[in-house]
Amino acid sequence: MANRFIDRLRNAWNAFTSRDPTTRYHRSYYGGNYDRLDRKRYFTADNSIIEMVKNRIAVDASQIDIRHIRTDEEDNYKEDLNSTLNDILRSSANIDQTGRAFMLDFIQSILDEGVAAAVPIDTDTDPLSTESYKIYSVRVGKIVEWYPYDVRVECYNERTGKREEITVPKETTAIVENPFYSIMNAPNSTLQRLIRTLRNLDVLNDRNSSGKLDLIIQLPYSLKSPMKQQQAESRRKQIEVQLAGSQYGIAYIDAAEHVTQLNRPLENNLWKEASDLTALLYNQLGLTQGVFDGTASEETMNYYYIRTIYPILTAITEEMERKFLSKTARSQHQRVRFLRDPFMFTGMKDLATAGQLFVQNEIMSSNEVRSKIGLKPRDTERANDLINKNINKVEDISEIKENPEAYNTEESQDKNFNNELDTSNFTEEDRDG
Repeated sequence: MANRFIDRLRNAWNAFTSRDPTTRYHRSYYGGNYDRLDRKRYFTADNSIIEMVKNRIAVDASQIDIRHIRTDEEDNYKEDLNSTLNDILRSSANIDQTGRAFMLDFIQSILDEGVAAAVPIDTDTDPLSTESYKIYSVRVGKIVEWYPYDVRVECYNERTGKREEITVPKETTAIVENPFYSIMNAPNSTLQRLIRTLRNLDVLNDRNSSGKLDLIIQLPYSLKSPMKQQQAESRRKQIEVQLAGSQYGIAYIDAAEHVTQLNRPLENNLWKEASDLTALLYNQLGLTQGVFDGTASEETMNYYYIRTIYPILTAITEEMERKFLSKTARSQHQRVRFLRDPFMFTGMKDLATAGQLFVQNEIMSSNEVRSKIGLKPRDTERANDLINKNINKVEDISEIKENPEAYNTEESQDKNFNNELDTSNFTEEDRDG
């Protein structure tokens, strides 16, 4: 174990230093930050509905487990692998984020930017010098510049505590584009049009609620000459002083003067346009209002996961499998897959029925069903076997017949009398008796 740790330090590779990171790793701090710089914060003036949609999708997608697994010859799930990649995906992605927190950050970046990169930071060796290497930490990177074989990304450097730009090769960096780019991130996409409409609507609402009176005062004389215009300006200021100096905002005017108020609601179609664009966005993303307020049925939630969540997770897993697993590993049936809990939206009553069917058809063991409902497993052999308990009752009877001495008691004989009694050769009189 000690030799492995020494070898890891000797061959360690860091993306920021391009060499052994232990030579620069120290804990002398010269200042800190109020906010966490390891996670990109998006401060926008968009309406809350936009961030609500993005956050809902990112949170739901990050709740599904992504694993490094091995499959069989037919590409079916076989087992989880004990690898550093699995530690990143399920336990700790870096010193600041768990695997789930990293995935939430990654998906939010994909939805906000349209494309994001998962950059291996600490590896056991230079990724370009070998086909197979181990990844010890990974960070979310914002792509700021594209090259033919490389990309320049902005990542958080945990050794300096700052966000820095580095150039990394495409062949070792998982670059994931938003599957809904044309709907959410394209310049004239539905989401961008909705953002512009909501911004215009907010400006109009702020203007209408600014507190101005918007009054026009009609004076009893013509204002064509400069002298009359000065008198009108003086009269306007007098009314402003009266209103500002009055406790209740009351002013007086001459009997010949007339006041016209203009702060009536301005008729426009911005609100209707925003509503139509929101409904169109929901339809294109496979969303419904029930998904957000928690009233969606099981069928609706499954439809939402299939149309919205699965395309995002598929894009992530396929890119990670292509970049983080070598050709040799893929030929050994190693895969990166997302595995969703099929009982996620099942109620307790339906779960009991489904559990009974799975156990009877020898698809799940009793302990596997118990774990789904939060009960401790039973330490018995029967609880871990794929057996049908109903069929097993007949097998118990055959055991009694083979070993009658073990069940030679009055209680066992009375209990099993009806099961052991063979009435196939009885006559009708015997049965009646």
